[in-house]
Amino acid sequence: MRIATAAYPLDQFTAWEDYAAKQIHWVREAAGAGADLLVFPEYGRIELATLQNAAGDLESSLHAAADLAEKADHLMADLAEGYGVHILCPSGPVFDEDRDRPTNRAWLLGPEPGANFIGYTDKQVMTRFEREHWNVVPGDPLQVFDTPLGKIGVLICYDAEFPLLGRRLIEEGAEILLCPSCTDSTKGYNRVRIGAQARALEGQCITVQSPTVQPAPWSPAVDENVGAAGIYGPPDLGFPDDGILALGEINDPGWVLADIDLAAITRVRAEGSVFNHAHWPESQDRANTHETPTAASQTDFP
Repeated sequence: MRIATAAYPLDQFTAWEDYAAKQIHWVREAAGAGADLLVFPEYGRIELATLQNAAGDLESSLHAAADLAEKADHLMADLAEGYGVHILCPSGPVFDEDRDRPTNRAWLLGPEPGANFIGYTDKQVMTRFEREHWNVVPGDPLQVFDTPLGKIGVLICYDAEFPLLGRRLIEEGAEILLCPSCTDSTKGYNRVRIGAQARALEGQCITVQSPTVQPAPWSPAVDENVGAAGIYGPPDLGFPDDGILALGEINDPGWVLADIDLAAITRVRAEGSVFNHAHWPESQDRANTHETPTAASQTDFP
């Protein structure tokens, strides 16, 4: 299959038709390039707040974007069906009835008529900005989606930096981990990228980062955006020596594409130089060993 990951600039809109035209353009372009799976970034849904002139206020932007989230997801579902592709939608705030505060949610969509909505992923661990200024909260537990393209999990931005979250998805069978991101500095982008590459190494799987890029001065939440779209695998049998399958330029908007054969994942897990995927439980066992060397064993060298 071919994966397309977006380096996505955030824009202002005055009419829904303009927002829809942008989404149609992006999906059409990736589908025209032969992509089967399209990945959009974290907080791409904040664009929707501009339709209500609410993007300039932190709290108002959450509610305004959430108000239009369902309409935006249905637009993407129609595009997934029309172009015969799978799409990880841009994430954004959602207010559930059982929570006082919003969660950061991304839907995975497929092309099958009447069954476009495969499932959603909520962010698990909030950044300092999300918890100290924006008051966005963790959502529902992670899950793996069994699709015709393979078993897919999602780690939204900061979540990609935590090995146990990635391992949870790997143990549930994930072969591809999607890592949409929104970072305001080069170091922030690199933290997520390094996390994504580490998850590819540990799980011997494919990871995909889709960032927001370029300034959006109309929003105090996402005013600065730095990143490069990338697709990674384990640096081992059947993959590049550095694990980089495709990597765009910093802050260069557009799609980055790579062709993926999941048989390569099966092969590297069975025949690779190392067995990170299989040996994870062993590393846990060793990490949980609390025996302290005795004084004699520390000094009794031959």
